[in-house]
Amino acid sequence: MEPQLLPLLTREGVLIKVSVRFWRGCKKLKAEDIGLKSSDVSDRLISLGHKRLLPRESTQQLALLEGRAHALIEGNTFPFLNGLAHFLPNARLQEVTQRLNELETEFWQAKDEFLRRYTSLRQSASSEWQSLAQKLVSDPDRLLATIEASFPLPQQMNRFYGFEKQLFQVSVPESLGVELITTVEQQQVISARQQAARDAGAKIRQDVQLFVADCVASLREQTAVLCGEMLTSIQTSETGVHQKTLNRLIRFIDQFKQMNFANDVEMERQLERVRKELLSKTAEEYRDSAIARTRLTAGLQQLAAQARQLAKQDAGELVERFGELGRRKFQLAA
Repeated sequence: MEPQLLPLLTREGVLIKVSVRFWRGCKKLKAEDIGLKSSDVSDRLISLGHKRLLPRESTQQLALLEGRAHALIEGNTFPFLNGLAHFLPNARLQEVTQRLNELETEFWQAKDEFLRRYTSLRQSASSEWQSLAQKLVSDPDRLLATIEASFPLPQQMNRFYGFEKQLFQVSVPESLGVELITTVEQQQVISARQQAARDAGAKIRQDVQLFVADCVASLREQTAVLCGEMLTSIQTSETGVHQKTLNRLIRFIDQFKQMNFANDVEMERQLERVRKELLSKTAEEYRDSAIARTRLTAGLQQLAAQARQLAKQDAGELVERFGELGRRKFQLAA
């Protein structure tokens, strides 16, 4: 394993973690809430589940913004160390963080709007629950009391909300500190913690190597998937070749270059070839020429096949070149 791989990775991008929290307006019911005894309900067979205190549309805007934030991260990063965080290449850093800032502003505006309507939403939902409880349970008053008690007071709502963005980098631990304890115990703890640091460092280096290889395979597979979707669109669309379909590939090629921190020269070369040979024509030109359409579909099929083949290949050599690049960069910087 190249020792420069992890430091190079920290130079090529950052780790990002985004957490969005808001009050979901749900309550997990207990057996007693619906007039049953806990002993009469088998967890193996019955799940009372969560019930909505408010209609779904009440928090729909907040949920939409949460989904957009997570989709932004998923579409511009690579999961790092089993999803501990996401690796964001430097080339995508400014655009992604700017969009996150915009989403955060929209999130707090949606939160303020929800709280402004909270009292009226609660009153309306209580009326609906009164009608519904009569049909659901034999003791509706008990259920209604539980529902009412589940609504937080307006002044308590702020603690349920958060839009947090964290940027950080991973490093290999060199040592772990020890507390002031007896001399004999201290030597034992020092030895154990030094071993733990060595083990952690080795595991991180190994995981980073696998991570870089997975990123390469992921971008290659995304290329194949996009080609398949474009071919389906061309075959099923009434207009045949649509400009939006071609624009998807143009945007993908641009984004691929920004996400290609591991310097996958072969896949980038294939994409640039396709840009030159297939994307120089407009959708209208393709619709007017059967020969051109045939070349387009054949080119997309070829690119998809090449991308899938590359995705299945061992990326060890590419990862090694990535590490060699890191060593040269550090030697030049020294």
